[in-house]
Amino acid sequence: MHAAAITVALVEDDSRTRERLCHVIEGEPSLRLAFSASTAAELLAWFADNPVEVLLVDLGLPDRSGLELIQRCCRMQPACAVMVITMFGDEANMLRAFEAGARGYLLKDGTEADLATHVLSLHAGGSPMTPIIARQLLARWRAEQPAGRREGPAPEALSRRETEVLDLIARGFTYAEIAQQMAISVTTVQTHVRNIYGKLGVHNRSEAVFEARQYGLLR
Repeated sequence: MHAAAITVALVEDDSRTRERLCHVIEGEPSLRLAFSASTAAELLAWFADNPVEVLLVDLGLPDRSGLELIQRCCRMQPACAVMVITMFGDEANMLRAFEAGARGYLLKDGTEADLATHVLSLHAGGSPMTPIIARQLLARWRAEQPAGRREGPAPEALSRRETEVLDLIARGFTYAEIAQQMAISVTTVQTHVRNIYGKLGVHNRSEAVFEARQYGLLR
C-alpha cells in the first residue's frame, strides 16, 4: 500500500510564481496540492476548516504581513509545518520568520527545481534553507557560542548508521545520493535525519554538522 500523499497549501500573490509552485507540487506523486491562495485573507478563510500538513508562505503579501500570517496559522494548526518562500533574504526577516513559527526558509531564486525535495524534507522533520540563509543563521549562532569544543553533557549517542548519514550530509550529499550510497530508501534516510536532529537538538543540516563537530562526532 502506498503512503498517503502529503497535503500542501500555499499563499503567493504573484500569479506566475504561484502557478510555477503549484506546477511543481502537482508534479510530485508524494505531494498533493490542497489549496493555493493569493492573499492572506483567502488562505485564512480556507485554513480555519481544512487541516493541512505543509504550508508555504510568501512574506510580501498585499493584505497582511506574512510574518503575522505564520503566527496565526501556527496557532490554528500547530501540527502544520510552515516554510517561507520569499525574495527577502535579510537576517531580520529570517529571524522573525523562525520566531513566528516557520521551520524552513527558501529564497525564490532557483526554488522551483528543488521545491518538492524541500517539502519532503520539511515534512520529515528537517528545516530546509537556501544556502545563504543557512550561512547567515550559522554565522549568527557561532557568534553566540564560546570558542572551542562544546562543554557540558554530550548528546545522546548516534547509531552507526546515523553517523554514516551525518558524515555524508556534512560532505554535501543530497538525501537521494545518500540513499543510493547506503543502499537504503530516501524515506529511511529521512528517518535517520529526523533522529539525528532530535538527538543533537537541532533543526537543519548546518546546525547538525556544526553541533556534531563541536562534540567531536565527525571526522
